[in-house]
Amino acid sequence: MSNIKLFMFQSGTQYCKYQHIRMNQGVGESYEIPVSWFLLTHPDGCSLIDGGLAVEGLKNPRAYWGSSIEQFKPEMTEEQGCIEQLKRIGVAPKDISYVVLSHLHSDHTGAIGRFPHATHVVQRREYEYAFAPDWFTSGAYCRHDYDHPELKWLFLNGLSDDNYDLYGDGTLQFIFTPGHSPGHQSFLIRLPSGQNFTLAIDAAYTLDHYHDKALPGLMTSATDVAHSVQKLRQLTERNNAVLIPGHDPEEWKKNRLAPAYYS
Repeated sequence: MSNIKLFMFQSGTQYCKYQHIRMNQGVGESYEIPVSWFLLTHPDGCSLIDGGLAVEGLKNPRAYWGSSIEQFKPEMTEEQGCIEQLKRIGVAPKDISYVVLSHLHSDHTGAIGRFPHATHVVQRREYEYAFAPDWFTSGAYCRHDYDHPELKWLFLNGLSDDNYDLYGDGTLQFIFTPGHSPGHQSFLIRLPSGQNFTLAIDAAYTLDHYHDKALPGLMTSATDVAHSVQKLRQLTERNNAVLIPGHDPEEWKKNRLAPAYYS
């Protein structure tokens, strides 16, 4: 696949409570959020961004993900796993050159280890934290997914690697956006048509986060969350980009999902 294209995918949903997404709001109300991930095709190799949940967990969710499923219950089939969905658009594991990880929470790590020849790109701070997270975030991490030292890893280093340009042509730019987790990163994608996208991922779950109307229910630093959102707003406005929040069910419905794409 030589053309530059952005594909958007969804691997099921998670059932949670409204306050898990918007802190201190709608306490007790049920909420269903999309589990999103992305594919960017490029002449220099395809990049898979995140990858949803790991299909291995579906047979026994509690054994795989632990008690976290009480707060975020997955609703997903094996056919919605990243490998099966890629297959349906003609992309094989060998076609993936990079597995790009916004962070290492379990709804973003389902692609790790499925593309053994790929370089896995993550913030060093995130990788190290994932092996010894604070007690209040530990349920979000699933060590089964990322404890693969045999893989080829590329570790980025916070602000010193901010605006990292994976292909060297401006197509995929990494934006350091800590707060939701210590090493969270978002992405700016520039397409040949001139259309640009900011993939906020979990730096902004929803438009409410983006517009400073809510904080996420899970984070390691509220101050960092606020600063990262401000940074994303400036970046998005400067590049006239379309913002894609991480888990906003209303906004996600507006996107064209694979097999459709943006180019």
